[in-house]
Amino acid sequence: MKWYKELKRKDHKRIYGMREILKFIGPGLLVTVGFIDPGNWASNIAAGSEYGYKLLWMVTISTIMLIVLQHNVAHLGIVTGECLSESASKHLKPWASRVILSTAVLAAVSTALAEILGGAIALNLLFKVPIRLGSVMVLALIIYMLLSNSYFKLEKWIIGFVSLIGLSFLYELSLVDVSWGEAVRGWTHVSIPGGSMPIVMSVLGAVVMPHNLFLHSEVIQSRQWNLKDEAIMKKQLSYEFLDTLFSMIVGWAINSAMIILAATTFFKQGIIVEELAQAQSMLVPLVGGGAAIVFGAALLFSGISSTITAGMAGGSIVAGMFHEPYNIKDLHSKLGVIGILVAATAIIFLIQDPFQGLIYSQMLLSIQLPITVFLQIYLTSSEKVMGKYKNPFATKIVLWMIGIVLMVLNILLFLSFL
Repeated sequence: MKWYKELKRKDHKRIYGMREILKFIGPGLLVTVGFIDPGNWASNIAAGSEYGYKLLWMVTISTIMLIVLQHNVAHLGIVTGECLSESASKHLKPWASRVILSTAVLAAVSTALAEILGGAIALNLLFKVPIRLGSVMVLALIIYMLLSNSYFKLEKWIIGFVSLIGLSFLYELSLVDVSWGEAVRGWTHVSIPGGSMPIVMSVLGAVVMPHNLFLHSEVIQSRQWNLKDEAIMKKQLSYEFLDTLFSMIVGWAINSAMIILAATTFFKQGIIVEELAQAQSMLVPLVGGGAAIVFGAALLFSGISSTITAGMAGGSIVAGMFHEPYNIKDLHSKLGVIGILVAATAIIFLIQDPFQGLIYSQMLLSIQLPITVFLQIYLTSSEKVMGKYKNPFATKIVLWMIGIVLMVLNILLFLSFL
């Protein structure tokens, strides 16, 4: 009986450990929503319809970059108990933090624009609601949800939305004839066809998003219990990586599914998609009406969930500028959330081409991204900020390489317009 009791004790510890890990799943999925948003839909469908499977490699590389960056910035939140914005305000000179965080606010507005616009496009596709009216409806819903729900309730909503989006694309992929050999080649071989650089950059900007770095450093703190207990700290750091890795792989799969769906339907038929409404309408004769409805519903879920996280990120950035953590009941957080979402909606009223608005909003994010990345590297490499948890030399090299790659890609983007 002794061996049985010992075995039972080990099984209990194994189950308890798995339950503990599951408790940490959540913050990463909130970040995942940010890179399966309507901006990604526009970028990925454009990539798949124009170039088939050839740009899948950009999703792979972007996701690898994202895992490294999000894992690193989450450590900042766990170790310091501060989000990226708070830490910048605390450790940079006031003028420097104001300039950097102001560009982050602009990026948050650009992000929210894409999310709200995507939700409005989905309402138009499903119910023929005019884009501008739909934008106001999405704005009102998101502000209500953010002001009336706790973080943990919002997290459950987000996990549900991500699950529905993933299931939607599994259903749609089951309806088409995928060339998995070409897909594998697309994931693993770098190819930049002529004229594709703006799309490449928009895919990058849609996956590696600056507001997500601010968001992750904030929401990861929802899992903190005791910053002074080193055993708990190490457990948090290890479990956070599992949460980030799992969540980013989910996002990689959904982004890849978007490109593959466009490649197997539109590219195969020689159709270049220039707007999401066109994508949905063309799915009807190619795949069937059911797929078109699922496409629109998934886009709506994507728009709503990603607008929630964009609002949270914007509120976190603004609150951090005042040396405060995000708290929707506090004035600065509330003003950040409402101000950024309202500003994004106002810009939508000035946009003539919604699809191009989505594409270029993602390119704007990629332009701001190196600023946020270099801020992150500086803070997480500082012994003053991170103590003994500062970046080791190898991590700093990897982070600097990612930052330099992002800068080079931006230079190539500008050259592509000359």
